Amino acid sequence: MEEAIGDGVAARRERLMEGLRIYGGHYAELSRRFAAWLGLHSTDATAVLEIAAAEERGTPLSPARLSERIPLSTGATTALLNRLEAAGHITRTREHSDRRVVTLRGGPHIQERADEFFGPLAGRLDAAMSPYPPQLLEQFEQFMAELNAAMDAHLAAGDAPAARRPGDNNP
Repeated sequence: MEEAIGDGVAARRERLMEGLRIYGGHYAELSRRFAAWLGLHSTDATAVLEIAAAEERGTPLSPARLSERIPLSTGATTALLNRLEAAGHITRTREHSDRRVVTLRGGPHIQERADEFFGPLAGRLDAAMSPYPPQLLEQFEQFMAELNAAMDAHLAAGDAPAARRPGDNNP
């Protein structure tokens, strides 16, 4: 039934999702290796990457936004930020006119270290993308934005079935 809808859209979706799952696995492994290279726990390294990426985009994170990006409680986020700040990996500043708003910034060395680690990958990704016309890459960016919006909407709607309890074998 599902396959009959939209000229094989379901089959295409499955192929694309498999490719994205593989990419996600590679990303997770790369993040794990970056954490080991920095001598950090993987959650700490993920936080450093989120902070650096947001800052690079010109939209630095607050602690609350970081805790949404790497799902942690407020207390766990505070402990993580304390560790990262003590190690010099991040700084917390009060740049907003409302002095209660805290902005997270990467430490002076973090972008340099991230560039050193991820630079070779950036070169490989640029080479892989270079044969494709800019219009196609723009379409792909739009496609990824739409996939992410669909996932965000699904997660926000809470449509997933309730978690099963251990020993519950009912379908």
